Amino acid sequence: MRIPNCAAALAVLLSCAMISGCGDSERPLVSPAGHGGEGGGVGAAPIIEVLSNRADMISGGDALVAIRAADGASLQGLRVGLNGEDVTDRFVPLAEGGVMGRVDTLNIGDNTVTASTGGDQRQALIHNYPNQGPIFSRPEIKRIRCQEGAVDLFCNKPAEYTLLYRPTAPLVDVTQGILEGLLDEPPVVRLGAELLPYDPENPPDDVAMTTTQNGQTVPFIVRQELGYQDRDQYKILTLFNPDQPWEPWAPQPQWNGKLLITHGGNCGAKYTPGSAPLDDYSGTFGDIPLIEPSYIYALGKGYAVLSTALANTGHNCDVALNAESIMMAKERFVEQYGPLRYTIGTGCSGGSIAQATIANAYPGLYQGLLTMCAYPDSLSAGLQFADLHLMRKYFEAPGRWAPGVIWNPLLWGPVEGHLTHVNAVVADTGLFQDATRVTGSCVGEDTYDPVTNPTGQRCGIIEWSAQIFGPRSPEVWSDVEKQVGFGFTGIPLGNTGVQYGLNALRTGLITPAMFVDLNVKIGGLDVDIQPQEGRTRADHPAVGNAYRSGMINMANNLDTVAIINFVGPDPGIAHDSVHAWWVRWRIEREHGSARNHVMWAGPIPLLGDLKYVYQGLDAMDRWLANVEADLSDTPLADKISQNRPGDVQDSCALIDGRRLLGQECIDLLQPLYAYGTPRTVAGDTDTADNFDCVLRPLNRDDDYGLIPFTDGQWEQLEALFEEGVCDYRAPGIGKQKTVSWLTYVDSSGSLIVGGEPLPPPPPNSAAGTQSPAFVYPVRDR
Repeated sequence: MRIPNCAAALAVLLSCAMISGCGDSERPLVSPAGHGGEGGGVGAAPIIEVLSNRADMISGGDALVAIRAADGASLQGLRVGLNGEDVTDRFVPLAEGGVMGRVDTLNIGDNTVTASTGGDQRQALIHNYPNQGPIFSRPEIKRIRCQEGAVDLFCNKPAEYTLLYRPTAPLVDVTQGILEGLLDEPPVVRLGAELLPYDPENPPDDVAMTTTQNGQTVPFIVRQELGYQDRDQYKILTLFNPDQPWEPWAPQPQWNGKLLITHGGNCGAKYTPGSAPLDDYSGTFGDIPLIEPSYIYALGKGYAVLSTALANTGHNCDVALNAESIMMAKERFVEQYGPLRYTIGTGCSGGSIAQATIANAYPGLYQGLLTMCAYPDSLSAGLQFADLHLMRKYFEAPGRWAPGVIWNPLLWGPVEGHLTHVNAVVADTGLFQDATRVTGSCVGEDTYDPVTNPTGQRCGIIEWSAQIFGPRSPEVWSDVEKQVGFGFTGIPLGNTGVQYGLNALRTGLITPAMFVDLNVKIGGLDVDIQPQEGRTRADHPAVGNAYRSGMINMANNLDTVAIINFVGPDPGIAHDSVHAWWVRWRIEREHGSARNHVMWAGPIPLLGDLKYVYQGLDAMDRWLANVEADLSDTPLADKISQNRPGDVQDSCALIDGRRLLGQECIDLLQPLYAYGTPRTVAGDTDTADNFDCVLRPLNRDDDYGLIPFTDGQWEQLEALFEEGVCDYRAPGIGKQKTVSWLTYVDSSGSLIVGGEPLPPPPPNSAAGTQSPAFVYPVRDR
């Protein structure tokens, strides 16, 4: 029998009737009626709820469990067992009825929990995975080393706890005047550390006070838990009273029951453990010294804050591993701190990628997203940046231009889909080259080199996600692949048939000679992401797998999460407002409207307004609190749209601090007026998610502008586009919806290339990961 590796904490599942198809997995969580084991049936038997995660994918050896009485029954004489051992004393009565306890010493694999009262007994199966994983992401790949202090080769290390505090006054206030005149109420200014070490044996005399959402006025003392799961780091921060205990069934009263998850920027693949980021802008701008991070603001309100290194896309750009790390860290949180009401993500650039892709591919892990410097995913931007990489090699090398062809640098940007060429330089050097480099020193001396070490570990985000994309077919193998006898990971980024600069030619911005020379000379990328003379053929099934996995975000599950996006103009640093619009347009395409997606625009580059990180968190909290209170049978997507507060809508912040509701400046940021990509200039659709276009014959009668091609120029185009040119009226080859909750390992731990859907969640599990109103519907896959 296959052991379901299963997904993550999708929903609050209080009964099998709450979710379609539940109980279809091969091994039921709870014994069915009439099979209660020793002592008789289960009609009056206690109900077992695994709170901290799906019961078939618990990790780390412990789980938080609640037991409640069945209707019309009581828990008088309750006995709880774990694998035959009496563990009743680990459970604590709850004020609202029932009991809660943390069962530990779980065996790797299956464990049986029993709850009985007199002659009525029920049992539940818990499948426990090791702390290092994997659960559904993939078998672990080669790494250089673990972090200092690791106790084994799996990078495990006991959690460390540190006390911190916020001082009563800003650390530095000399920059306050910079903001005056720009903001009506400048945020607290800080420079350097926001939280300082706190010594309970010698407490400082400048500890700030804070009043949380639930009315608790407490010293701003924070406990940070730093630990390792899934072979990488996580952090948990909470307001904390060092003199009081904190148990999941009795959390300290200053916690509001909510969780904020922070993310880092960029996109990469690192082969050593990293650091879990806390700032909203980590990896994008570095620390912005003029504004207080939202995690400090959130802590002061009573939120708990969580971060994982593997959900920092600059450290790991694999959506399955992103999601697995969040799932495991949330499980850890619930087991140590208590059940959650809802979870909100926040982050810029790569932080927006992590939120959007996890929420679409592994829905239920977040209930709200706060995105800024937004991208829908890494590959959509990667396709754009690959084109910019190739265009740079043409535009910045005049020696490659044909005789008589002269490119004014002012025309480079418009052909690239931007106001200036600066954007291409930043995107290429700051993002694309580092993320895709297959050679280097990612695993020391055993790193791939096509000449000296062709069988070594290849670096970069494509090879990092080999289980998603799959290997290249033998018919397209390079000489190196033939030499080593296996295909490298397929590349979903192709440019066959793309007519670069087509719209610029049609409008007369460039001449036919410039158009022909650009398209003939631009070339493509080989399997090592090195320039080649011919165009790049996207690999299959890599393209289809990229769509299925959510690495290309089709937004087909994004209607079940509330989203507030902050957007501002891009001065040329590879974060055009078009990327935020891709998210909206894809949601509209998939669901008919974007009623769950709110855009806050403003004049501050990329961010819109420096106060959005605080105002957005408060607005999202009001939105989700409304949904939480809606216990109707209304579908979750409808709950989210119907319960959005009336003042949480598209709006624009002005320089004087006023906010205009509606579309007053949102429209000005739409890329149709300012920004695009090389593909949209070549005729692609606005959503920019056609990775391998359908080809149609080259036709001289098509619209190529007023100036006709010469016969020689047309012959060059016929040779280049022998197989045809892109027909963007048709969906791209392999284009398909994201399949939610894919697993890439089977029950033996072996790789499943391309993934396969997990079975529906077992009933009565993950009940502590979110409030009941946020039950996520299992859709047809």
